[in-house]
Amino acid sequence: MKITQIKLYQVDLPLKEGRYSWSGGKSVDVFDSTVVCVTTDSGLEGWGEVCPLGPAYLPAFAEGCRTGMEYLAPHLIGEHPLRLDPLNRHMDGVLKGHPSVKSAIDMACWDLLGKHTGMPVCDLLGGRYGEDFHLYRAISQNTPEAMAENVAAYREEGYRRFQLKVGGDPDVDIQRIREVAGVLKPGDRLVADANTGWTQEGAMRVVHGVSELDVYIEQPCLSYQECLAIRRHCNHPFVLDEVVDGVDMLIQGKKDLAMDVVNIKISKFGGLTRARLARDLCVQMGVAMTIEDSWGGDIITSAIAHLAHSTPTAFLFSSTDFNSYVTQPIAHGAPQRECGRLRASSEPGLGITPMMETLGEPVWTT
Repeated sequence: MKITQIKLYQVDLPLKEGRYSWSGGKSVDVFDSTVVCVTTDSGLEGWGEVCPLGPAYLPAFAEGCRTGMEYLAPHLIGEHPLRLDPLNRHMDGVLKGHPSVKSAIDMACWDLLGKHTGMPVCDLLGGRYGEDFHLYRAISQNTPEAMAENVAAYREEGYRRFQLKVGGDPDVDIQRIREVAGVLKPGDRLVADANTGWTQEGAMRVVHGVSELDVYIEQPCLSYQECLAIRRHCNHPFVLDEVVDGVDMLIQGKKDLAMDVVNIKISKFGGLTRARLARDLCVQMGVAMTIEDSWGGDIITSAIAHLAHSTPTAFLFSSTDFNSYVTQPIAHGAPQRECGRLRASSEPGLGITPMMETLGEPVWTT
């Protein structure tokens, strides 16, 4: 089997809540997503997606992803799409770094592998654990009262894990955490996610200001060393996210006892192939994970579901269903949440069929 063509599609994904806000005054109201179709000489097509969280979150943005794919894709014509490790090494040889550029292509090749073998990607990634798994709900930054109201509403929909967007004024963030903690019930999990937004001094004030509450502290500061300093001076469970960009960082974090949970974002690792490697390493090291991506629609949600559902339950802290945040569906067959939980498709590949009437004509073709 050989790759004969790669096509790129651009699709806007407006938010149901109108705007998603996090630390530093950053916000997005419409996500710019790129859908990739990899065609082979066997007639099979594989589909992938990449959707950065705007241009100011991670060193990746939508137009840059498409430009990178336009450069990379011609070098993949004639390559075997099911030989995933050699294909990833080849992509690295052609384009150094830029994992978000490679992620959707790698994802599409997993979709192809599943279709070729007649197996869901979940089974290919290690096998399914349980019937479904927990989702978290990200709570956009707002006033303490409004955030507590949002949490209470989503709790009624079945969610039991909440990722509170903080990382602003420490005094206000303490109020946000306290207001939300007041509406939770036994068994709920609350994560205060600063998205690198606090200084070390500000983070120290917050963790001491909520010291008696049951709350996870996520990525309080910009650098790993600052986060490690906070970790060593607080008694809360600790989550690392933005600084985790490869297995080297996972190993260092485990050595330093820097985290209890890490967030594995598929596009930060360059696709499912290396996200699976990171996942398996975390399992071996005994580190719990949130399996997710930066953002996305139905195709990314499907890929997340397959990786999450094939993660041992004891090590899967939570996952996410990005397609429930946006108003625009882009594929049939994508998993849909039920009472704050999700399950991967049992159909071959990712289990999705793109809505071509929504995607329209490709914006670029090899």
